[in-house]
Amino acid sequence: MGIYFEWGLFVLTVVSGIIYLIDQRFFYKQRVARARADIADFDSLSKKAKEEAIKAPLLADYSRSLFSVFLIVFLIRSFLVEPYIVPSGSMLPTIQLGDFVLVSKFSYGIRLPFVGTKVIPIGEPHTGDIAVFKDPANPQVSLIKTIIGTPGDRISYINKQLYINDRPVPQTLIETTTEPNNANLGSTAVKEYHSIIGIKSHNIFNAPAIPATDFKDLVVPKGEYFMMGDNRDNSDDSRMWGFAPEQGFTGRAWVIFFSWDSTTHSVRFHRIGTLLP
Repeated sequence: MGIYFEWGLFVLTVVSGIIYLIDQRFFYKQRVARARADIADFDSLSKKAKEEAIKAPLLADYSRSLFSVFLIVFLIRSFLVEPYIVPSGSMLPTIQLGDFVLVSKFSYGIRLPFVGTKVIPIGEPHTGDIAVFKDPANPQVSLIKTIIGTPGDRISYINKQLYINDRPVPQTLIETTTEPNNANLGSTAVKEYHSIIGIKSHNIFNAPAIPATDFKDLVVPKGEYFMMGDNRDNSDDSRMWGFAPEQGFTGRAWVIFFSWDSTTHSVRFHRIGTLLP
């Protein structure tokens, strides 16, 4: 969905710019000359009256007005921040289903729109970051997960305990609860833990009723990352489809700017403005 919007915005920017330039290049002077011929005191008119007398046709006028808007939005979305609507509960409890997240596009370097080529290497992904990236199996779809392993790291997951380079990732039990967005559907109980991933603080869910999928000493290749959802037993992530290439990263999830609870059909005001790890 995001790539289609980006292409659509690009097309609107280009088309409106072309129409505006054609009007300015070929028709603006004709309108001024015609106005001077039709209005004897044209040069003595007020600025507003002159603008009204030489006003462009509707399409050209709208193109002139909207070109700058389209261009600014395109540049902001391409190089600064991009909105992302969380489509699933795979990042519970850190991110709720229905959260609207702003993604910092420049955190991992400035990239060319569409092709994703990095042109200015500002920063790199770090363990514990929450990143938005293209699904390796379907690049038209964007996913949001926590970065668990960076290039060269050795990852193990044994009996629902995560290990990074042979060190257990700290996790402290908080409570037994249910997944918030699925509570009315009779979801199974989950245990909520406080965990420190890299230097980032996350709360994670483990579902005791779901068997662990263990693996040991998985080494992350160069240029790729191992991703996991904070909702450990209800996340389609690197355990299923492998590593995420660095070139497919959109950016770091930064802040929740809106949150909608579809169960109660209400805004979760307390989540708006929440900074993400």
